[in-house]
Amino acid sequence: MARPSKHDGSIYPRNDGKVLWMVYRDRNGKRVRESTYTDDWQEAQRKLRERLQSRDDRILEVVRKGEKLQFSDWVDFFLENYSRPPIRAEKTHAANQRSAKHLKAAFGQRPVADISADDIEHYLRRRLQARVQVKTVAGVIQKGLLKPTTVHQELRVLRRMLNVAVRKRLLPANPCWGVEFPVKVNGLFRPHYMSWSEQQRIEFQAPLYLRNIIRVITESGLRVYKELLSMKKEQVDLENAMVWIPDSKTPNGIAEVPLTELALEAFRDQIRLAGPGTWLFPSDENPTGHQKSLRTVWHAVLRRAKVPYFRLYDLRSTYATRLSAGGVADEWVTQLLRQGDAKVFKKYSQMKLQMKREALQKLNRKANEGQPGFATERPN
Repeated sequence: MARPSKHDGSIYPRNDGKVLWMVYRDRNGKRVRESTYTDDWQEAQRKLRERLQSRDDRILEVVRKGEKLQFSDWVDFFLENYSRPPIRAEKTHAANQRSAKHLKAAFGQRPVADISADDIEHYLRRRLQARVQVKTVAGVIQKGLLKPTTVHQELRVLRRMLNVAVRKRLLPANPCWGVEFPVKVNGLFRPHYMSWSEQQRIEFQAPLYLRNIIRVITESGLRVYKELLSMKKEQVDLENAMVWIPDSKTPNGIAEVPLTELALEAFRDQIRLAGPGTWLFPSDENPTGHQKSLRTVWHAVLRRAKVPYFRLYDLRSTYATRLSAGGVADEWVTQLLRQGDAKVFKKYSQMKLQMKREALQKLNRKANEGQPGFATERPN
């Protein structure tokens, strides 16, 4: 059967005349009648054009499925199947739940396919004007405006949810891709590259166990909370210079990780420092038996070292950047990071630009001037 024309289709009113309908042919030439759910002629024409474009792009069935799926139902499905441990860390799941609460209140019973980039940007602007609400015994207290980073986190969670919907072929595309965040958020998606001089200043101010953590992460790329702080001594093989990671953020993270001499020495020092017991970083204050957070000590050490704040996680980014700067191919850096998707490495490779800028600062504009064999004056 001949492929139907791209432009076949029309808009017509039903007997009641209140809602316009559209009729068009699918890729098999079968006539399809659907309501446009509007009495506005221009809006009905727009929906017909979208139907024809979806048909020509072979995603018509995807669009139809997405139109029937309610956003609140999809949020519940995402939280249950793509957010809970062990798929994601407990902290990540808790953050997803907080964002989902506000997203469901905004988009609620709307079909997933009806959410546009404009709708999302309108939601973000409204959230940026909202105030923090704290529940107390006396009632709800309103404080200052929400931080842009908090609102941006909600956008990131929404983007993750809709990315899964795209992979499940329930959406033809993620509307978040066309969203521009209304305000500037400093530091987002720009990992900090810790220079060697910064590392020396930080280590000088850090307690011994934190110094070991810094050296291990910058020399091996281990994830600080999921992999390192919860590590048992039996996972460290000093003789073969490697550690075994049995549980990680992603399946690809479960692997044997080779160690450099500097990382190996840091592990030896930490084993001595930890004393008897199972954990490499023991803690009597935590029910798990090991340390769970380094936020307070990390802030204090950076302040004493007079280094502007950056995330402890950026030590892993520093590891990736140093590998890349040392000439290691990006494919191997991805393997050493134990990432499942090579695209994840892009955010680490962005730091090469900072290293290039540091190199440009060393440019000598007067190199070789005045030395024999080189002209020191412009020729006539």
